[in-house]
Amino acid sequence: MVRFKISWKTHEKRMDNVRRELEKNRCKAMILFSPLRIFYLTGYTVLSTERPIALILPVEDEPALFVPKLEEEHSKFRVPQIKKRIVYFEYPGIEHPMKLLAKGIKEMGLHEKTIAADAPGYPGVMGYKGPKLTELLPSLQLKLLGDIIDRMRLIKDEEELNLIRESAKWGNLAHRLLQDYVAPGLIETEIAIKASYEASIAMIKALGPEFDPGVSMPARAGFRGQIGAYSAYPHMLASNVTIKEGDVLVTGAGARIGGYNSELERTMIVGKPTEKQKKYFNIMVKAQRAALEAFKPGVKCSDVNKAAFKVFKEEGVPMNFILHRVGHGIGLEGHEPPWVEDGDETLMKPGMVFSCEPGIYIPGFAGFRHSDTVIILEDGVEVVTFYPRDLESLTILT
Repeated sequence: MVRFKISWKTHEKRMDNVRRELEKNRCKAMILFSPLRIFYLTGYTVLSTERPIALILPVEDEPALFVPKLEEEHSKFRVPQIKKRIVYFEYPGIEHPMKLLAKGIKEMGLHEKTIAADAPGYPGVMGYKGPKLTELLPSLQLKLLGDIIDRMRLIKDEEELNLIRESAKWGNLAHRLLQDYVAPGLIETEIAIKASYEASIAMIKALGPEFDPGVSMPARAGFRGQIGAYSAYPHMLASNVTIKEGDVLVTGAGARIGGYNSELERTMIVGKPTEKQKKYFNIMVKAQRAALEAFKPGVKCSDVNKAAFKVFKEEGVPMNFILHRVGHGIGLEGHEPPWVEDGDETLMKPGMVFSCEPGIYIPGFAGFRHSDTVIILEDGVEVVTFYPRDLESLTILT
């Protein structure tokens, strides 16, 4: 049966990997405050608020969750495999929640040990204020080792890769609907909502009861304001713009499945392209093709960046039209390490996943960017996004 989330067996394997790293660092446990790192190790999804939440992972004992009362039953529903919980009623509380966490650490016999954490205390989210662990437990030796989990996340296993592949399929559908619905006179929001809604309903129905979307529209597509002259802003925000003939549109599509993401972006043109639009569209495609061909196991991230920038230089594109790197890692987050940029010499390894998105941005005129999701394999690469990239396919005739 196809799985749409990471198995508990894999979560146990991840926790065991962390335990081995803790032993190397002579730590007796690890405390994680980051919701993303907690999700990676356990599959427990939680809304991050001012109420502190933590995972305690001892080397020689079972994990425990530190949660507010309102999350107690929800956490049992999400991760029934974790039996131990330290529960407090509310924040800020008559007794601060971190003091109750400190008591729990004492009860676990860890208060005079060396333990790891991903932060000195709970981060200041939504107005949260509170003491550091070492202020409450002065005999505690704390090592900040959150990068143990971050390093693990660099290499995706087959379960993770399959979720990313599945995400790409539904991102492809969302983008197809987006393109089908584009027409002059429409506002970007009505097109994006319609495409995202229909793709999400199709996704939820097709994947069936086993699929837990986690969000109301797990498949999505839109323009993020990159319409006409605004397409020259790489990170524009959605705005009240009406699409018209002659506009260049830079799109974005993807789907969230089991916490994992893919990235699909395309440049579309409404109506017959001008010669200037054709010119920069084709240069962008050429640069992306060079970058895609450069992705390989054992290649430096910086070398892929250089492959695309070499095309820009050969084609005479002014450097003030180039506003960002070629790509970034992708997985649980839309952007995560490694970075496809001259300053990152990380060697690409099987299981790494990247976006490939060199772009050209001409102030007052238009922007041009395609993005695809690339998996590094043992013997090459797999481009899991498969939407057309050519100008003819991406021209919207009116």
